[in-house]
Amino acid sequence: MKAIPSVNNTVYFVEEAYQKLNDCLATNCFSKVFILVDTQTQINCLPQFLPLLQTNITIEVIEIDSGEQNKNLQTCKGVWEALADLGADRKSLLINLGGGVVTDLGGFVASTYQRGIAYINIPTSLLAMVDASIGGKTGIDLGNLKNQIGVINDAKMVLIDPKFLATLPANQMRSGLAEMLKHGLIADKNYWKKMTDLSQLNLTHLNELIYRSIEIKNEIISDDLFEDGIRKTLNFGHTLGHAIEAHYLNQSNENVLHGEAVAAGMIMAAFLSHKLTQFPKEDLEELSKVIKKYFGTLSIKEEDVPEILDLLKHDKKNSHGKVLFVLLSQIAQPQIDCKIPKNLLKEAFTFYRQV
Repeated sequence: MKAIPSVNNTVYFVEEAYQKLNDCLATNCFSKVFILVDTQTQINCLPQFLPLLQTNITIEVIEIDSGEQNKNLQTCKGVWEALADLGADRKSLLINLGGGVVTDLGGFVASTYQRGIAYINIPTSLLAMVDASIGGKTGIDLGNLKNQIGVINDAKMVLIDPKFLATLPANQMRSGLAEMLKHGLIADKNYWKKMTDLSQLNLTHLNELIYRSIEIKNEIISDDLFEDGIRKTLNFGHTLGHAIEAHYLNQSNENVLHGEAVAAGMIMAAFLSHKLTQFPKEDLEELSKVIKKYFGTLSIKEEDVPEILDLLKHDKKNSHGKVLFVLLSQIAQPQIDCKIPKNLLKEAFTFYRQV
């Protein structure tokens, strides 16, 4: 697959990715190389990855606990301290080998350690491949509030190797699928149509879909790196999705993945689009049917809704105290900065439960 140039770096694929990584190690005079993994990628991905490195530079591995609940300042502190204890300096390189938690947190750690060291993202989950690792957004959660602390700072490069997906459980694959569905809904009707039926999916088709998803995200961020305009469309389904995810992070006995929450958020955003921006009823029905086919329905009780809606006040797209949504007028025709009447937000949850 052909490399995809982005604003400040390039996304490389499969064999070329490792060649470019080794070229980078050979030409940049890094003092040390640090590889950030979590407890899952330490076991499932690191043994495949280490033999592909061709360098005499000292390599150190730093491990964090896996899971969104560990994407916090305490974990960052542990990684910063490990870097310091192991002699990292401003010429060190951090390689983030993992899913969205590792690439988000690792990018933030690298961007702030000694005012910034270079980092490379090697995403190992579908969600990280098509979304989290690309575009320079780094960050951590503040309590149960998603991605409240962070900076936009691009990785030196992003390397995509779909063979890492063989290590993923089915629910993690579905989590990434939500972002791919979103890319079709906001930017490419033909891509959305391909995503509506994956019953005949094979590895070649999956690689092509991943590639197109990365292309879509890259086209958007290349036009708007700092989210002043069109990049906001990437938040379709995320306003309510993040609030739902944050709500479930508060529930110690339940776990909802990012993609599962965003899937629910997209159905609700489509309902709001039908009510406010003339999104066609037949498209709303198809969108709801497709997403529920892959994700089912979250058990959001009526008594949970006020808390979820209260969490909307922390959304990063808010401006001047107003909660702003991304809606659709047609598939691949998004509208940004849409204000929503509170009564319609409650109706969206009712629609989601009943559709």
